[in-house]
Amino acid sequence: MGRSYFGKSCKLTRDNLQYNALCCPVLCFYNIDICTMNKAIEKKHSISVILPAYNEEENIAQAIKITRQTLYKYFDIVEIIVVNDGSVDHTPRLVNEITRNFNDVRVIHHDRNKGYGAALKSGFLHAEYELIFFTDSDLQFDIDEIAHLLPLIKTYDIVSGYRNKRADSPLRLFNAWAWNRLVRVLLGIKAKDIDCAFKLFRKDVLDTLSLSSDGAMINTEILALANKYNYSFHEVPVTHFPRARGEQSGANIGVVYKAFSELFTMYNSLKK
Repeated sequence: MGRSYFGKSCKLTRDNLQYNALCCPVLCFYNIDICTMNKAIEKKHSISVILPAYNEEENIAQAIKITRQTLYKYFDIVEIIVVNDGSVDHTPRLVNEITRNFNDVRVIHHDRNKGYGAALKSGFLHAEYELIFFTDSDLQFDIDEIAHLLPLIKTYDIVSGYRNKRADSPLRLFNAWAWNRLVRVLLGIKAKDIDCAFKLFRKDVLDTLSLSSDGAMINTEILALANKYNYSFHEVPVTHFPRARGEQSGANIGVVYKAFSELFTMYNSLKK
């Protein structure tokens, strides 16, 4: 069952998502079949997909490949915007090579690591199409589960996944539980999974949200403003996989400190 809040309405395995061409990430693109159609879902016109990436050299090529392969089943026009948030590994080189081969993939390079929120905002700013979707580049979600969100975007302003069974360590699970409770108390957001990086918006809705968070608070800010403006919001369960490659940065002390700082700044702002 899904969950609805705000305004108007209040077994996969990981093996088939893994990247098997570690020696040459770009070559794996050339067997993409973008003509496969899913007859069960009405094909929509266009979508912009934002993929923030920080030091994701082991995942980024496969993330883009799967995103292209999947979204053309549901859309006539697709643009993928990779936001390289100051990566110091081979992420920039890999993405640059991919963009030279595929005109539906674009890249925005930050000259330094500005934060998760800053990466998303850069992507949102450059998104051109009627629907906007974002997810992470770490292959912890099954992009094909966007099929669960698409029928609902006709009814709701924002549709989000929630991780039905989070594949995280006990410490990260506890931190997420504590963070969600704090946000609910301070901001009145009743979402089941505030920070789930699997969200779909109509562009005309997202364009009305004046976002300021540069860090991990960005998801909270989106939902807080949606609440303020009485936008409708709905959640559906999605699959969450363990991270197989690369390192998570969400538990970094600097990221956590910035999130708390932005939370209390937002709390004071919304009280005015």
